[in-house]
Amino acid sequence: MRLAGVGSRLGGGALPGSARRRLGLGVVALLSAVGVAPGAPAAPGVAAAVSPAPGVPLPAAMADTGGGTQLITARARTLSSTTGTVQWWQRHNSRWQLRGSAPARFGAGGLAEGGSRVQGTSTTPTGLYDLPFGFGTAPAPPGTTVPYRRVGAHSWWCEDNASASYNRWVDPLPPDCAAAESERLAGYPTQYSRALVIGFNYHRPVRGRGAGIFLHVNGKGATAGCVSVPAGAMARILSWVRPSAHPHMAIGTASGATALTRY
Repeated sequence: MRLAGVGSRLGGGALPGSARRRLGLGVVALLSAVGVAPGAPAAPGVAAAVSPAPGVPLPAAMADTGGGTQLITARARTLSSTTGTVQWWQRHNSRWQLRGSAPARFGAGGLAEGGSRVQGTSTTPTGLYDLPFGFGTAPAPPGTTVPYRRVGAHSWWCEDNASASYNRWVDPLPPDCAAAESERLAGYPTQYSRALVIGFNYHRPVRGRGAGIFLHVNGKGATAGCVSVPAGAMARILSWVRPSAHPHMAIGTASGATALTRY
């Protein structure tokens, strides 16, 4: 979703189950394996949010990283935060290594639990998601291997809940998708110069949960639900992502019920 406050469509929602949680015993086992002392559960049957010990990579303390060897993490301090940090990690010889970091921007409304987020709230959904493809008004940066679509004059992202193409790239806009409820991607050449689709509410879309959640280039301020980073960081991420590594993106807070370590 593009920059908030510039006529953006405030969509986005979370696919139920895509933010995968683990019970407290699962977290205890995981953290014991990496030598991190687990915290007490916040509530019966709910995994405690545990910050990594010094020197322990963040992904090693997470309940789930998607099963691949590449992970992008986007962490905000609290649910009301509109800024934070994006980091990208590579797993090599069973150990996670930090490959890059950049300041991040989140939704103008902060963040919201992905499984219950409502379209139109301008919040960034927390959870763990895959990265279906990249796109942009600019060419893919050198070394890009992820599927990458060039934005044309008739490229849209349909966010109309009544459309059969809800939460899909369409080119051209189909008759059942209202332009007023969608984004013409070429109309945002800065934010959508380069982007990755975040697989939030994407594979089995639920109406009203939202559409058009991306990792994209910064605009002038907070987003309308996406995660954004500086242009240079976006280019480096696109060059680094490898489909064979089954990359995922985890979005969350530093602590609490939406802590990254819960996903």
